[in-house]
Amino acid sequence: MNGDLDVMPGIILQFGALFCGCCIGSFLNVVIHRVPAKKSLVHPGSHCPQCGHSIMPYDNIPILSYLLLGGKCRYCHAHISMRYPMVEGLTGFLALMLFRKYGLTPQCFIEFFFVSLLIAITFIDLDTYLIPDVLSLTGIVVGLALSFFTPRLTWLDSLLGVLVGGGIFYLIAIGYQYLRHQEGLGGGDIKLLGTIGAFVGIPGVVFTILVASLVGTSVGLVVMWRSKKGLTTMLPFGPFLSLGAVCHLFWGQSFFQWYMGNFLGG
Repeated sequence: MNGDLDVMPGIILQFGALFCGCCIGSFLNVVIHRVPAKKSLVHPGSHCPQCGHSIMPYDNIPILSYLLLGGKCRYCHAHISMRYPMVEGLTGFLALMLFRKYGLTPQCFIEFFFVSLLIAITFIDLDTYLIPDVLSLTGIVVGLALSFFTPRLTWLDSLLGVLVGGGIFYLIAIGYQYLRHQEGLGGGDIKLLGTIGAFVGIPGVVFTILVASLVGTSVGLVVMWRSKKGLTTMLPFGPFLSLGAVCHLFWGQSFFQWYMGNFLGG
């Protein structure tokens, strides 16, 4: 019985992390919808995009309200995109995973800010094929500032991550444009990799590019085959970079230890 009581606080804290993450995910939905349109994140309040009716607090509970309303607006019964609970659930899940890894520590909050930024960038890029400067440049500045509060990297590691991350993609973009006379990587991807470098340093940039390239190439081949458009197929790269960065947070260190041990005799 005492053992069960000892476990309860941990379960409650984990549920709290999950719920708070879902609530942040609800705000990210606002960011995803309004930032590309250059609208205020504050005014007006949450409302149905179809009928314009304000959403009451009891209809704005992450995931639960969507399920109870059957994925429709209470007032006009317009369909609500599945993306809303998806973003909420994904953000909540990552908040829970980071809490389980770090507990209530500064590192947990730093990395949660980072993954939240990546989630917003991912879905905006999927919608618009653009990564807003207000998010990527803010990410670089905040990442550099937070490097003074994390034991994972120094401010110099963060700065070098920005320069190397953004620099690598800038050179790739210049080379691609020179060879094919068209833009292959947008400036948004360059700035995004700079943002990633600010939070994870050069090793994280390397890992991110590796994962993004492998997954992006695999998905790209499938999309090209299905669309029959060949190399002219449009595919945003930001989501793959974001995936690579998140994978680094959870498995990057283990990967490098495995690589050093098996291939470099470390």
